Amino acid sequence: MIGYDGRRFRPVEHDAHDRVAHYHQDGDLLWGEFGGGRARRGSLTGRCSPDGRLEFAYCMVLDDGEVISGFCRSVPTVRPDGGIDLREEWERFGRHSARGVSRLTEIKEER
Repeated sequence: MIGYDGRRFRPVEHDAHDRVAHYHQDGDLLWGEFGGGRARRGSLTGRCSPDGRLEFAYCMVLDDGEVISGFCRSVPTVRPDGGIDLREEWERFGRHSARGVSRLTEIKEER
């Protein structure tokens, strides 16, 4: 099982350095918080399968005050440096309904 506790991720876009998600894990339970970009604050809660795949619900408040919620499935790829890249298939609910794919990369601490 991939351990996600304490790992931080950001979108792979070059201009996304202010958008960060911080994950926590206890057994198969996964949760996290994120912010940056248009998201003033967001949170997620879900499960991690033995192969490292994630399923979670998320909610966030945008900079204009809108509240967004949805569901996401993430598939990990372990990089040669031990970091993790995530391919996320997400769906938003409600009046902001949409579907899409996002890619996140783990932020590795520079030594």
